[in-house]
Amino acid sequence: MWEHRDGFRRQETDVFPRSRSGDNHYSGLPEARIDITKQRESKLRTPNSACSDDPRRSLSQLLADPFVSEAVFDHLTDIVYFVKDRLGRYVVVNETLVQRSGASRKSDLIGKTSEEVFQGKIGSGFLEQDLSVIQTQQPLIDELERHVYPSNVTGWCLTTKLPLKGADGSVVGVVGISRDLQSPGEDASDLNQLADTVDHIKSHLETPLRTAELAERVGMSSYQLDRRCREVYGISSSQLVLQLRMSAAAAKLRQTDDPIVSIALAAGYSDQSAFTRQFRRTFGVSPGKFRAQQSN
Repeated sequence: MWEHRDGFRRQETDVFPRSRSGDNHYSGLPEARIDITKQRESKLRTPNSACSDDPRRSLSQLLADPFVSEAVFDHLTDIVYFVKDRLGRYVVVNETLVQRSGASRKSDLIGKTSEEVFQGKIGSGFLEQDLSVIQTQQPLIDELERHVYPSNVTGWCLTTKLPLKGADGSVVGVVGISRDLQSPGEDASDLNQLADTVDHIKSHLETPLRTAELAERVGMSSYQLDRRCREVYGISSSQLVLQLRMSAAAAKLRQTDDPIVSIALAAGYSDQSAFTRQFRRTFGVSPGKFRAQQSN
């Protein structure tokens, strides 16, 4: 049990999945290693064409090809799939993305950035995300954001983007998906409220953040906010707050030399020992060790 700055005593909880390997380390953000620097083959390879005596190895080699994933995602109309190079230009897209952009064919998108495909702040925001993932080498997981339907109506989706690394370990691009949370024309007022709440949490991590006050702020009950959080993220609103606190702390440990006590305060912890316990429970290591691992 520990006492948080909001005045409540609670037990440390897991907010990210742990590794199943038994090493007790956080493994919720997989590192993608796909070489997208080779030219696209004219036809998709088949399992029979992979040269290996081990069928499992042949299959894994086949599935590592982003163009195989493209063929699968072409049939999922509620999911946008893409691979981009290190400048944020499309290399692989699925049919859903073609339709959402208003293009006629995939080749209309290849070589362009999101900013060139989608007008206004939406397009520039997507490109900014891409470059951030590429430059920091840090994944973007389940980001609640607006996207565009074929009719130019905007809707809400959850976006995940992972850095792609070549054989030498350098980042060569980004791979990602965006999953629809609603159908075109469906009432999205509660998603608007949830997005507003997430933005508020991110900009006020150093303050007490109680579910009742967060819900009241957007005109929802605590039950309604909690239910919507579970529907979208699979976790409660209090777990979402904790997840965002830990994610922000991890980012500061990776990207700055700020003292751990300052990072703890920025994440809403006046007690550094409580922060350290929760961080270790979340990531499997102490903040100091996490920083050392990231610098290696």
